[in-house]
Amino acid sequence: MKYIKWDDFQKELFKDPDFRAEVKRLEPEHQLARSLIGARIKRKLTQAQTAKRAKTDQATISRLETGDSKPSLSLLNKVAKALDAQLMITFKV
Repeated sequence: MKYIKWDDFQKELFKDPDFRAEVKRLEPEHQLARSLIGARIKRKLTQAQTAKRAKTDQATISRLETGDSKPSLSLLNKVAKALDAQLMITFKV
C-alpha cells in the first residue's frame, strides 16, 4: 500500500475544478460551523449546554457544527443569544 502525505493529497484534490467548485459552494456552511464552534468553546459550553440555553436539542447544535443543516435565521438568533454573541450576516461583492 502506498501512503501519501496529506499536503500532497490536498494539492491533487485542488487540481480538480469540480472539487474546487464544491469547496467554494460549501464555504458558507464551513464558516458558520467554525464560528459557532469557536464561540461555544470560548464560552466553555458543551453542545448540550448550548442547546439547553437555545431551547433546542444537542443534535441540532451538532448538525450546525458539522454543516449538516440549513438553519433558519430564527434558530441562528436563538443560538447567538444562547452564546451571548451577535449574529452577523454579510454579503461580499
